[in-house]
Amino acid sequence: MIRLTIDSAGLARTRFAVSPLHEAVNTLMASGLNSRTGPYAWVSRTRRVLRREKLELLSGLALEQDGGYIPDFLSPHPTGPEPTVAEQLEAVRRTDPDRVRAELETVQRGIAAANLAGRPVPDAVLRGLERGPRHFAERIADELGRYWELALAPYWPDARAVLDAEIDQRGRFLARHGSGALFNSLAPQLSWSDGLIQLESRFEVTLPARMVLLMPTLVSRRIHVILDPVDGCHRPPTLMYPIAPPAAVPQTPTPALAQLLGPTRADLLAALVDPATTAALAARHYLSAGTVSYHLGVLHRSGLVSRVRSGREVLYRRTPRGEELLAGR
Repeated sequence: MIRLTIDSAGLARTRFAVSPLHEAVNTLMASGLNSRTGPYAWVSRTRRVLRREKLELLSGLALEQDGGYIPDFLSPHPTGPEPTVAEQLEAVRRTDPDRVRAELETVQRGIAAANLAGRPVPDAVLRGLERGPRHFAERIADELGRYWELALAPYWPDARAVLDAEIDQRGRFLARHGSGALFNSLAPQLSWSDGLIQLESRFEVTLPARMVLLMPTLVSRRIHVILDPVDGCHRPPTLMYPIAPPAAVPQTPTPALAQLLGPTRADLLAALVDPATTAALAARHYLSAGTVSYHLGVLHRSGLVSRVRSGREVLYRRTPRGEELLAGR
């Protein structure tokens, strides 16, 4: 069982974030490889990029089965709600050398008191570390950057839109029901009561938490807590909870709908299975952002799509009227 004690001030500091590198590192875990069908089937293909591109350090640290440990410095603690990939990669490069070495030792030795087993570290990783932990951090940041661009970047705009929509929904729940109810709503294995957050787990950890960072993920299919393995309290715990990828796929608009709206507007309406940005739709349909913005404006004025601001982005989604028109009702 993982137990986090948190007071009212800690609950007040608790916040949500979406982290590109946390999603990238999740694809290196065995539990992230079961999205083999549907809109996020790309998750199960990420290991091919590791093998094809010969990313030795990342390949050496990837998990082939659940239960191991991947160094936390590969997914830096976000300082804000919307860290960029470039910011996070720079944080990886600047990781304190002592932390790099300590976390790699945790991979090998595990933490017996927490029931975390160690595992062998491949020779490629050991050779990389022999050149010094600072060099290791810089080299693995380069590998992470390449891995991101090839394996995740093409899908990130759509994935990010879904994650942002999840946070918006949870924010409304928080405003109506409070922090305690929010924790209890995230997963059956998670509970909060009287200042104690508990997560059913085979690991045994009890720690104070000055705050908790809540992070939805599309990659992992299980809820887990990221804890500081070096001193326990250097970084606040991060609670990553899975959200289901959309089961539906974009419909093909009928010829009648394409004739009524025009083929481009009909395709855009059909593509809005989940909230999406202009940039994401433009990339998906090989159109300019200006063209997509124009057609979305027409759909919005017609009452077929709605739009809501999420941070610096505007998300579009189908309205009930748009759903009915697409369904031919």
